[in-house]
Amino acid sequence: MKIAAFRSSSKLLCTCLPKYSLNTYLGRCAHGCLYCYAARFPSFTGPVRPRLSLLGNIEKAAKKVLDRLPVMVSDCTDPYQPLEREFKITRHCLEALAKLGFPLLIVTKSDLVARDIDIFHLTPTVVAVTVTTQRDDVAHLIEPNAPDPERRLSSLQEVVNQGIPAVARIDPIIPTLNDDEADFERLVSTLASIGVRQVTVSTLKPIRGFFSKLMGVDSELHRRLWQTYSNGGWTAGYKYLHEMKRREIVEKLRPIVLRHGLAFASCREGFPGLNTLPCDGTYYCRKQWKNEFNARILA
Repeated sequence: MKIAAFRSSSKLLCTCLPKYSLNTYLGRCAHGCLYCYAARFPSFTGPVRPRLSLLGNIEKAAKKVLDRLPVMVSDCTDPYQPLEREFKITRHCLEALAKLGFPLLIVTKSDLVARDIDIFHLTPTVVAVTVTTQRDDVAHLIEPNAPDPERRLSSLQEVVNQGIPAVARIDPIIPTLNDDEADFERLVSTLASIGVRQVTVSTLKPIRGFFSKLMGVDSELHRRLWQTYSNGGWTAGYKYLHEMKRREIVEKLRPIVLRHGLAFASCREGFPGLNTLPCDGTYYCRKQWKNEFNARILA
């Protein structure tokens, strides 16, 4: 086994800096998000299952890696599944990686992340929590089994209170559902008051089968999105909004984030010039890159 480099097709407009990726669970995440993109990957279909082999092999695998780049945990199946309370695979892996000096990028929708703050203090760490909305009705529709928005916001507050850099991912932005400027303003204001440092947004990029599934969940939303995406295009298995629509959304939301004094980024939209920092949040755990960036700013 090995710790794999994070890879994304250039067709998907990914601008991430080099890093590693580790998924501590496989299968369909128990959060049951309507927009889940991981279903297109064979290892992330079927019921969620713990990678028990990591318990005995993670340290050995990590020692083989020469470059101490950030490790993202996780990019497909949420590392803080309900099963994590029992198996503690994510915690075990984070302890091993921190011991060996790897910076950590935690990406999750779960408030269970606050359990591991003691480990985050051992190595440069940034915690990115996805909060798509503060409206419970919207959250229940698109993320039926995930912790409710207030629990996620509370976990962000706990992380920030303990001095760990935090990023919020408002991802995905679903046209006509959670792209309302007033709702977005309210959410960003809350995030700023918590002490989150950056907001990263990304528009919905459905995988094949999404629209058929959506029809059985909410026919009116299906109608609106089908129309909105009608002139978009498929890229590497994802349906992208038309470029002009993507830009319109990003340029509408960006000033709200900046007005609240937060760093802004959009993920896989094709407008890197609008970003104030890299989209994944690893700026806060990359000491060398951070020093170089600050030097350019001061020059």
